[in-house]
Amino acid sequence: MHLAGQIVFVTGASSGIGLSCARAFAKEGARLLLAARRLDRLESSVPDLLGIGAAAVRTLALDVRDPSAVFRAVDSLPQEWKDIDILVNNAGLSRGLDKLHEGDLADWDEMIDTNVKGLLHVDRAVVPGMVARGRGMVIHTGSIAGWQVYPGGNVYCATKHAVRALTEGLRLDLLGTGVRVASVDPGLVETEFSEVRFHGDRSRAGAVYRGLTPLTPEDVADVVLFVATRPPHVNVADVILLPTDQASATHLHRRA
Repeated sequence: MHLAGQIVFVTGASSGIGLSCARAFAKEGARLLLAARRLDRLESSVPDLLGIGAAAVRTLALDVRDPSAVFRAVDSLPQEWKDIDILVNNAGLSRGLDKLHEGDLADWDEMIDTNVKGLLHVDRAVVPGMVARGRGMVIHTGSIAGWQVYPGGNVYCATKHAVRALTEGLRLDLLGTGVRVASVDPGLVETEFSEVRFHGDRSRAGAVYRGLTPLTPEDVADVVLFVATRPPHVNVADVILLPTDQASATHLHRRA
């Protein structure tokens, strides 16, 4: 399946997995619609994306937690950008690693509002157009945390379990429409994820990956691209992607 000229919408595209997905699709000649809260970082990536092959790039300052902003952003797209072919619904984050009975309510709200409600807002705004056209693909960024719960992961794991359920529910709801739904669920990926989780504590974040070789954002983007480029009659429904040094959410091999 060739992507040249197709419109690919990536949320959370200013860094990490989202930016790597943008680069992967750019190399295939896609037209990129990129959204994130940090517009300056998005815009700084545009020359590189055009240089490696993107047919065009359009950026959106967007907080997916705000449903009005999401619908307004999608509804106000110029006509030549409205027919979104692929949605990589990637925006998400984790906050804290507290026991549930000691958790921070603000952290809980941010994770639920971003990982669950934010994903829903974007799907709700984009998917009706795909259904009307009888084609399209939705790819959610899930997590091993959507399959297994680990100590201190309580609410984050719950949000990723929700993403898994919503992916399956959307796939059922879209049966017969021609729109495919998939999820790519990575384990440890070295991005800003842990730094965000620990509220900027880089030392604590670095310890998460110490002594092992984690996935890179490019590794995940490679799989997302693979999922997106299967023939129209093939849907890779779910992929769990782990580094070799990880066997489960809690089983890691660390070298001394």
